[in-house]
Amino acid sequence: MLTILTETSSAANQFLFEMRHKDIQKHRGRFRNNMKRLGMAMALKMSEKMSYRSVEVETPLGSKLMKVLSEDLVLITILRAGSAFLEGFQEIFDDATIGFIGAYRMESGDSAPAIEMNYKALPETAGKTVILVDPMLATGHSMIDAAQLISESGKPARIYYVSAVAAPEGVNYIREKNKLPYEIWTGSLDEKLNASAYIVPGLGDAGDLSYGAKI
Repeated sequence: MLTILTETSSAANQFLFEMRHKDIQKHRGRFRNNMKRLGMAMALKMSEKMSYRSVEVETPLGSKLMKVLSEDLVLITILRAGSAFLEGFQEIFDDATIGFIGAYRMESGDSAPAIEMNYKALPETAGKTVILVDPMLATGHSMIDAAQLISESGKPARIYYVSAVAAPEGVNYIREKNKLPYEIWTGSLDEKLNASAYIVPGLGDAGDLSYGAKI
C-alpha cells in the first residue's frame, strides 16, 4: 500500500513547498520546523488507520467513553537527516518507544551507492508496529537494510516506511525486497533518481539543509 500525503489538499503541501524552495530552504531553522510539521501532519493522517480501544475517562463533571490508540508503537529514524522528521511523529505519538540507526552513503559514482550502517540503538520490536522515518526514500537500500536490523531485534507485526519525498525506484525496491507486513507513506512521489541516485526534483540533501554541510 502506498499513501502520498500531498495528493490531497492540506497544510502539508505548504510545508513541503517551503522545504523544496531553493531560497526558503536556506533558512535551517525554518527547514527543520517544516520537516517537523510535515511529520506531525503525516502522523495524524496515519493515526486514522490505526487500531483503537474504548476507555472510560473520568472528568471533573462525569465520565465519557472514548477511543484511544491501542497499537504498541516504535518510532525509528535514520540519523542524521531523520531527526527533525522524527520530532513531528513524537509530538503525535508521544508514548511511543524510540530507536535510532546511523547510516551514510559511501559515494562511489555508481547509480546505487552503498549504504554503510555503523550505529544502532533499538528497543524491543517483536510484535510491535514500527514506523521507520527517513526524509528521503531514494534507492530504498537504507530503508530495507534498516528493516533487516530492526527484525534482528524482534520481528515487528507491521512496518511503516515513511519519507518526506520518494522516488519510484525506492518504492519499487521496497516492494521487491520487503519481507514484513508493510505500508509506504510519503509526502510526495517524485519523478526519478538522477545518475548520482538523488531524487529529482527532490529538495536537496535533507541532512545538510537541517544541520549544515558535513566535511
